[in-house]
Amino acid sequence: MKISEIVWRLNLIFREVFDDDSINITLKMAAVDIALWDSLNNIRLMISIEEAFGIRFDTAEITGFSNVGEIVQAISDKSAK
Repeated sequence: MKISEIVWRLNLIFREVFDDDSINITLKMAAVDIALWDSLNNIRLMISIEEAFGIRFDTAEITGFSNVGEIVQAISDKSAK
């Protein structure tokens, strides 16, 4: 799966989880950049990503993500398997 496709699909997920159609994610975007990106919404986000891409993250991965780019890379790596 191409990075551009992952980012496009991920952007839709972010808009849905945070109920904000104005969100346009960037690879450097982090939780501090979205007001509603708290721990509860992070769980919702990760579950939505897992379901949409048919992958699973372990706890260490989830707690280790520091920005959207790392999430995109993890999706890319897992989708390639």
